[in-house]
Amino acid sequence: MAKIAVIGGSFGGLTAAFELKRLLGKKADVTVISDDDKFVFIPSLPWLAMGIRRAADITVPLRPILESNKIAFINEKATGVDADASKVVTEKSEIAYDYLVIASGPHLAFEEVPGLGPDGGNTDCIFTLGQAEKTNASWNRFLESPGTAVIGSVQGVSCSGPTYEYAFEIDTELRHRKIRHKAPIVFITSEPYVGHFGIGGLRNSKTMMEDEFAKRDIKVIANTAVAEIAPGEVILKDGTKLPFKLSMLAPAMKGVPAVSHLGNPRGFIPVDGRYRHTKHRNIFAVGVAVAIAPPEPTPVPTGVPKTGYMTVSMAKTAALTIASDILGGPPPQEKPLDVLCLMDMGDKAAIMKAYPVLPPRQESMIEAGVRYKWAKIAFEKYFLFKIRHGLSNWP
Repeated sequence: MAKIAVIGGSFGGLTAAFELKRLLGKKADVTVISDDDKFVFIPSLPWLAMGIRRAADITVPLRPILESNKIAFINEKATGVDADASKVVTEKSEIAYDYLVIASGPHLAFEEVPGLGPDGGNTDCIFTLGQAEKTNASWNRFLESPGTAVIGSVQGVSCSGPTYEYAFEIDTELRHRKIRHKAPIVFITSEPYVGHFGIGGLRNSKTMMEDEFAKRDIKVIANTAVAEIAPGEVILKDGTKLPFKLSMLAPAMKGVPAVSHLGNPRGFIPVDGRYRHTKHRNIFAVGVAVAIAPPEPTPVPTGVPKTGYMTVSMAKTAALTIASDILGGPPPQEKPLDVLCLMDMGDKAAIMKAYPVLPPRQESMIEAGVRYKWAKIAFEKYFLFKIRHGLSNWP
């Protein structure tokens, strides 16, 4: 029986584990290792930060869903991987493997900008459940005494989508409360222009986003880097000072310490077209852990996003490849990554599709409308149902 370890219990880790068990059954002993005891539907964290969702609405306990699918669960933090000995080291134990899937997510590099972040820093973030809950508390205080909100991302960011969502959501809610005139909003980004998204733009995304920000009277400062965040003030590299009452800034990302030694200088894992490590043939990586080069250099460093949709696609391919190794069948066909994303905009949402993710593309689209807001709500419920029932093979 093949021993397969999976680091991470989010989109990539759960999809890989469910698929491996579905494809291999009793031929594989699958173990998920995660320091979190629940799955969090990360795309809904901006809604939680706004008070539109509660933690219980978007989380699922891991142990019951894994054990019901005959997958072992170790609720411990991975502290290292010994690739030569084929074992994962945790705070309390060592787990031997024949195959390893790294779906560890990112290390949020708040330390790269002085004063950045919610723990010991001066800004909020919405990339984890705890951070989103803290941001909701900051939002409630802000509503009692509104002022300037500075929203966006710092240099090196590779996940700017949630910052767009949060900016549009607070604009919509402030207008609903009829206090928008008391709260100027400034959007800052390392992207060369809004609508770049780290993928070189998408059809008319530049024009569409510029028009949207202008229509909402949100000031945009693009192609910028942040020097530091003092209490109540964002200081840009060019010396510009932006006072704020509320600030949510996304950090750059790196590989998590447990696996960063297997990756590039930023700790991201180099993989082939089936997400197999380019050096270690029994190690796979999916999701944010994967190294993807930007489509073009930008004046201020901006990384490539790895969405939940992309992560699930990677995990399915990795699982199929491992299964083909074990069963002796042909590996899955390599194909470029595509992406489908629904971005909330408060009073509506935008759908973005691209194949492949990076240009030149076979096809792409971006379109906004109220129906896509309903689609985003429906997808949240659909995906949580899939996770609760281990239905990773569903679309």
